Amino acid sequence: MSLALTLASRNLFQDRLRFIATLIGIVFSVVLVMVQMGLYLGFGHMVTTMIDHAAADLWVVSKGATSFEDLTLLDIKTRDRLPGINGVNKVIPVVIGFADWRRQTDSRVKPVFVVGTDLDAGALVPWNLVDGSLDALRATNAVAVDRTYFNDLGVSGIGSTAEIRSQRARVAAVTDGIRSFTTTPYVFAELSRARAYIGLPPTKFNHFIIRLRPGASLSNVQHDIQSNVPDVDVLTPAQFRDRSRSFWLFGTGAGAALFAGALLGVIVGTVIVAQTLYSSTKDHIYEFATLRAIGCSNRYIYRVIIWQALLNAVIGFALATAIGFVVVQLTAKSALPIVITPGLVAGLFALTVVMCIGSAVTAIIRVVRIDPVMVMSR
Repeated sequence: MSLALTLASRNLFQDRLRFIATLIGIVFSVVLVMVQMGLYLGFGHMVTTMIDHAAADLWVVSKGATSFEDLTLLDIKTRDRLPGINGVNKVIPVVIGFADWRRQTDSRVKPVFVVGTDLDAGALVPWNLVDGSLDALRATNAVAVDRTYFNDLGVSGIGSTAEIRSQRARVAAVTDGIRSFTTTPYVFAELSRARAYIGLPPTKFNHFIIRLRPGASLSNVQHDIQSNVPDVDVLTPAQFRDRSRSFWLFGTGAGAALFAGALLGVIVGTVIVAQTLYSSTKDHIYEFATLRAIGCSNRYIYRVIIWQALLNAVIGFALATAIGFVVVQLTAKSALPIVITPGLVAGLFALTVVMCIGSAVTAIIRVVRIDPVMVMSR
């Protein structure tokens, strides 16, 4: 351990109460930014959950459709054109829509979002099944719901019944963790049953999932469909995901609010860290004056202060990260889970180091102006 690092660590740990106060400021600011960014990432993941879990090579959607939840319609003529495109293996229709779920227990009504597709194709079917099976959804009036919505839907598991658009619905499969960012529960059903629940005629569809033949060129098929089928957008899953996130995060203002909260957290955190580190350095002003009086260079003093900042950054960030992962576990089943990715952790560590070193600059300015004579007058 270098002498500068040794001096920096002793300065920090000499007054433990002051050191703890400094750490609290750093931990608070990092956790604040981590939670805000985690909410931003969590929202971004939730708005694309259906796209992320669909086995699609391409999506065919209405011209200008903003997201998976866009209810604009495609007609049967569009579907009939798609199989003739070279390279297209399967065309899988998807129907979606809102409907009223009437509880069997007390007749209360809860809006639900119905998702229907061809179960045999397996392109967009309920995942994370914890009870029941996909085959059970082939039964008459069978639906799949997520167990986190049991209280909202007034059901208790397999066999529970309700009504959707005055038609019977029976829970035949239960999932775990398929939550809607709008808090409107998803209800999965076989294609024809979903049509009946949302009142959609047989000639209308919302989206088409395209599966390609082995060896087919994705870009060529995408171009051919776009050229030969009017009034549609042909998107890769990544493009559809980006469009959906752009709409929900920025088109609605929700993402801007979350991003503004994260930016405010950075500003508040920087101010807190700057103040605490400056106060800590100021309290050791006589020690630094002594170093100058015995001939230490400004460069050496800079190293001591920066080492103090780095020690604060590493210890504070480690504590903040531990708290952050606890928060992730606590919100995992909530309406808006906080998501912390390795990239976010790395970025926040860099931000913490920058905040601490940037804050140390204000202390350095104070120290280099010390008159060494003040040691004699103490």
